Amino acid sequence: MDDSVSITSSNFDTVKSFLLKIVGRMDIASGNTRIGLVTFSTNVAPQFDLNSQPSVSLVQAAISTLNYSAGATVNTASALAHVRTLMLTTAAGDRSYAPNVVVVLTVRKSINTTATRVGVMLRLSQKTLYYLLFIYYLFINPHQRS
Repeated sequence: MDDSVSITSSNFDTVKSFLLKIVGRMDIASGNTRIGLVTFSTNVAPQFDLNSQPSVSLVQAAISTLNYSAGATVNTASALAHVRTLMLTTAAGDRSYAPNVVVVLTVRKSINTTATRVGVMLRLSQKTLYYLLFIYYLFINPHQRS
């Protein structure tokens, strides 16, 4: 989840509200769905791993406490690298038999689009574990994007 200066504090809260609604519809308590979250801007900030919030209410509570950092840049490549190497691991709650879906919520292109593309392709080329990448450019206010 983008928390760079580009998204603005107000829109950061809008994205948090969106996530709270989506999470409220997921089957987390049964163990069928696991949620992890990182925020990113200039730096990546892990918020919680796949195995640390085993219920809808715990995931929603963790999302509710997220703070806006207003980092200077959008480093999507570093966020994807963190997810790929530290979050999608057995130790962090990943399951080899379950597909992974990675959703990136951002308002701007990454400062390193080449590294972002390479990071996606590295993950997609591995046969043992797949994930889908959805990048949402939030059109909250087109004048805020550069």
